[in-house]
Amino acid sequence: MSPADVCVRMINYTERIARLMHDVVARTPRLSFIDLDEVIVFGRFGRSDAEGAFATCHCLTLPETEPGYYFWRDRETGELTRRSPWFVTKSPTVRVGATRINYLISFVLPRFCDQTLTRSRKADLYPGGEGWLAKLDTIVHELYHIDPAATGIRAIQLADGSRSHRSHGPLFYEDVADMVRAYLASDPDPALYDFLRYDFAELNESFGGVAGTAFRNFPSFPQRYKEAVDLPAADPRVRVEPLKPPTQPGIYTEDDLLVREFTETSSRRLQPDRRALGTHPAGADETRPPIVRTEVLHSHYA
Repeated sequence: MSPADVCVRMINYTERIARLMHDVVARTPRLSFIDLDEVIVFGRFGRSDAEGAFATCHCLTLPETEPGYYFWRDRETGELTRRSPWFVTKSPTVRVGATRINYLISFVLPRFCDQTLTRSRKADLYPGGEGWLAKLDTIVHELYHIDPAATGIRAIQLADGSRSHRSHGPLFYEDVADMVRAYLASDPDPALYDFLRYDFAELNESFGGVAGTAFRNFPSFPQRYKEAVDLPAADPRVRVEPLKPPTQPGIYTEDDLLVREFTETSSRRLQPDRRALGTHPAGADETRPPIVRTEVLHSHYA
């Protein structure tokens, strides 16, 4: 069997999620402001038996910081001994064609696939609910992190109307559960979300493998980075330590997207062209562009 045949049989999990997101946004008034052409959904690797996030919303719209620098002092005298150059911290530019991407939403595979309500705080929000609802909750959760003003991660409003510095809270979780229930009550096509009923082993058995969109520099992805700026030193006698070179690009395009297979223990690149992953005969995957130490982007996870 050729690699192309293997690709055709696999389920493109991030594409399935992206298609489901389009339907959720269309049916959910509180999320209707979201333009999913400005969002990339991609996969990261994470074992199911390891602790960690199931998914993360990453913001690309944070502005460039004011110039700053690192410095070191002598522990005994307090004297400034060395410093870094002046630098600013910037968000990378990500574009798919002419569209600038404002948010990334990553799903940790296979961990996300094996998420259930069992022994989860979400169980109280869905009493008697089927286990796969935990995955739909996470998808809505990450969409809800997108800020209507696209200025970062959505600020949480407290019961008294004030804004919290935290990204989660009881009202946030309840809002998400309300949107999940309302979405399911709107009579969506079950074919859009039925894939969530499968755990990772069942997906492999049914589709012959699990794949997803990823960035070319996997396991990395677009993250904020530091860039030196030419400003005079406050004290030219202090030794300047150069910044470490950037470990990733400041600009990403659709050419930096590709398809990877995810297994229980690892991930491998399938094809250099992200469009190489065909559709499963069941018609679940339409080929379409992905909706698609550095400083981590402004992000929050479920």
